Amino acid sequence: MAFQSEIRQSLINRLTEKVNGRNYGKYLNKVRLNPIRGFKDETITFDFPVTAIIGPNGGGKTSVLGAAGCAYISVRPGRFFAKSGRFDDSMQNWKINYELIDRSINPNDSINRRAKFTNFKWTRDRISRNVALFGVSRTVPANERKEFSKCASGRFHVTEDRIFQLEQNVIDAAQKILGKDLNNYTRINVDDNGKVTLLTGSTNEGVQFSEFHFGAGESSIIKMVLKIESLPDNSLILIEEIENGLHPIATIRMVEYLIDVASRKSSQAIFTTHSNDALLPLPSKAIWSATNNKFFQGKLDVKSLRAITGQVDAKLAIFVEDDFAKMWVESCIASDSEINYEEVQVHKMEGDGIAKSVNKYHNMNPTTGNSSICILDGDSQQNDSEEEKVYKLPGESPEAYIFDEVLENINSETDSMIGELTIALHRKFEDQEEVKSIINHVRLTNRDYHLLFSQIGKKLGFISEIVVKSAFLNIWKTQYPDQVQLINSFIKKTWIR
Repeated sequence: MAFQSEIRQSLINRLTEKVNGRNYGKYLNKVRLNPIRGFKDETITFDFPVTAIIGPNGGGKTSVLGAAGCAYISVRPGRFFAKSGRFDDSMQNWKINYELIDRSINPNDSINRRAKFTNFKWTRDRISRNVALFGVSRTVPANERKEFSKCASGRFHVTEDRIFQLEQNVIDAAQKILGKDLNNYTRINVDDNGKVTLLTGSTNEGVQFSEFHFGAGESSIIKMVLKIESLPDNSLILIEEIENGLHPIATIRMVEYLIDVASRKSSQAIFTTHSNDALLPLPSKAIWSATNNKFFQGKLDVKSLRAITGQVDAKLAIFVEDDFAKMWVESCIASDSEINYEEVQVHKMEGDGIAKSVNKYHNMNPTTGNSSICILDGDSQQNDSEEEKVYKLPGESPEAYIFDEVLENINSETDSMIGELTIALHRKFEDQEEVKSIINHVRLTNRDYHLLFSQIGKKLGFISEIVVKSAFLNIWKTQYPDQVQLINSFIKKTWIR
């Protein structure tokens, strides 16, 4: 089943328009690293107020997070870019350039600022903004945290004036993320200034328990929400590895919460992640991958990052736009004995622009060790190019093309494929006329070609969309061998067994 976010598309559109219109009191528009670690003249733009940074370990995700934080004087550069004597000599002459909004400095336009490391120290413009930073240490269990050592005792006690019920807005937000009732939870100020807080919870039977018995994810979410809800408008939220300690559903809900906060409080959030689930609620322009000292904008499968960097066993990587294009190409490959499918991998990129750009980078990168091609949808506005190894599938939209080609054949008086298609759709051979009628009715009433196969599956009795797609592709292959050969020729031009 396709993912459906609880964040409405209208809100996504409204927030995107707000960024485009620069309707913020404070906002970080753009960061350019030149150089920082291995990055040279690489730029990230923040085109949506919640931005995900993905990439392999050591790819530079935390460098982006640190660079963003260092735009503001409240974040110490050493938190992200510590120098260790002569072992970090490469830090000399590091520079970060910023384009940002600060209406207290310029009421009408964005401003440009810089942070640089020269003469063994950082120098920065003093730009102020409230920044909340949540590192990976937030999920360290309470019994392993030094600040809670005095709480781990039967003699621990605080007066009632240090015990507070969680605010209702915190309860509402945190329990939506965690999926549990938090109405009887409290926070305890362990020290005089309230910087160290211990949480308490309660079972349905009213039995109280302390944070020492919380799950790491539960504790970190409540404390993050406590902090975020206390922030003033136009704050910046930085989160390392947002999925740390969280169930996949809670990870999705946490990102949805950040989008909600961006709407309510005009805040901006940037987080790093290794999780595909964290990307699901976000638009494509809100996602950047950092890998091999390069940035790529656009939604893609986190697993595909290994293909971008050449960290795959396959001799040929194929980049396509989406799941259906991946199924289509893999189906063609499987029918050709001249192609060793075990040495070819197809990766979806969630968009034509990123598919083409990562293919170009992959083939220009001498460290990848294997070749790649890009196969775009027929209606892509990107240009195909033999030189750049970019090709296009036949037809326009892949789903509609395959569907209509099969439909034309099963409606032909001389065609006998409807029987085979009926069996492939998990129905009895005798049901072929009913199946044919359903297929024609769906095509007649369909408004969104992306839903064609799921609509067929539902009308046939909740048959999986994957089963329906596979059935149509298999029938199409037998009917159009010349088209199959055309698609496979793209592969053979670059690699053959």
